Amino acid sequence: MTAEATPNDFVHDLVAVVPAGGVGSRLWPLSQPTRPKFLIDLLDTGATLIQDTVARLAPLTDDVVVVTGERHADAVAAQASAGGP
Repeated sequence: MTAEATPNDFVHDLVAVVPAGGVGSRLWPLSQPTRPKFLIDLLDTGATLIQDTVARLAPLTDDVVVVTGERHADAVAAQASAGGP
């Protein structure tokens, strides 16, 4: 078994659900209510945590649903569609 997914690992009919919520208090002052940790490039890779997660799921499914609060919905949608580095 390999550590990374390959195109042969694509799972048909798989819907990946990614929870992305919180108030931005755990990593304060880096994360804030208007910019929680999943919207930050914590590892300095050019991609946020949500972008990294969506990119890791890409070899498995093209049906990814990110569940987040109304406050962060626009930012999550923009980042998830933009991808990572």
